[in-house]
This record gives sequence, C-alpha cells and structure tokens, in this order.
Amino acid sequence: MLNDFWETAPPAYKYAVFAGMGLTFIGIVILVIGAISSTPSMTFIALPFIGVGLLAHMASLGLRGRNIRKELKAAEKREAARKAGNQ
Repeated sequence: MLNDFWETAPPAYKYAVFAGMGLTFIGIVILVIGAISSTPSMTFIALPFIGVGLLAHMASLGLRGRNIRKELKAAEKREAARKAGNQ
C-alpha cells in the first residue's frame, strides 16, 4: 500500500479523530480558564469534555484497526487468487 492511511481512511475514522481532538481541546481550555480564574466548578465542567474526547480517540483507534484488518484480509484474498491463477 503506497498511500498514506489518512488518504484512504474511512470518513467515520476522520470524524472520530477530529471530534476527539476538538472535545479534548475544549475541555483543556475550560480547565485552564477555570484554574486561572480560581473557579472550581469550571474544572469539573471540563472533565466530561476531556473524557468524551478521549473516548472518541479510542473509538477512532478501533475504527482504524477494523479497517486495516478488513484491508489485509482483502489483500490476502487477492494474493491467493493471483497465486491460484498463476498455477
């Protein structure tokens, strides 16, 4: 495979990665603002954003792994068919 994974990645993987990054970023910004303004409630508001962002990242890893396994299985079938055709 000569293409970069990002070029051939399914849209669900891309959405999950960007959603995870965005939610984690929002959570970190809220956390920093809460720490600077000494507002403990903002710190607790930030935690769900960070948690959901991390879960989205883990889901994207699962989507990526599933896609790679599917592509490898298809490549093995093509290779087996090619070898069977040469004999």
